[in-house]
Amino acid sequence: MIAAPGEFHVSLRVTDLAASTAFYTSLFGVPAKERTARYTTFLVPYLHLNFVLLVNDKGDPLDTYSLYHLGLGVADRAAVIESYHRARAAGADIVKPPRTTWRGTPLHELWLRDPTGYLIEIYARLTEAEHAEMPADKAPTLLVPNGSEAHRNERQPGPERFFHEPS
Repeated sequence: MIAAPGEFHVSLRVTDLAASTAFYTSLFGVPAKERTARYTTFLVPYLHLNFVLLVNDKGDPLDTYSLYHLGLGVADRAAVIESYHRARAAGADIVKPPRTTWRGTPLHELWLRDPTGYLIEIYARLTEAEHAEMPADKAPTLLVPNGSEAHRNERQPGPERFFHEPS
């Protein structure tokens, strides 16, 4: 369909442009390319992504349900765990702590919510050796001790990037 795609472009309406700009600056690890009172643009070269945040200036309710989530792939299980620790330090709203899910497409995953309420999945595909660790009941495996409780009610400010650029 597309002869030679160069980049992927996403544009999201947000309720708080400043908070969303800070969140995505940390998430992507790159500064905004352009900022105005109405929008912020990020060019994320390692993802071939042109990402724009638009202020919801009409005040219409935003439907964060229609866009199920944005997913960002990282190198491996260790990168998912590191992303979790960085997200906690930055005060991110952690929806699901890092875990390995076995049903469907097995993944190491971490789920966050941005300041507007959009879901963000940070994930890594399993290696063949990791596939061999699958429990018989296929129950999710937490990747950090007390992960299901440790992320609750712990919000600290901080601009640190959530994950490293894939190599």
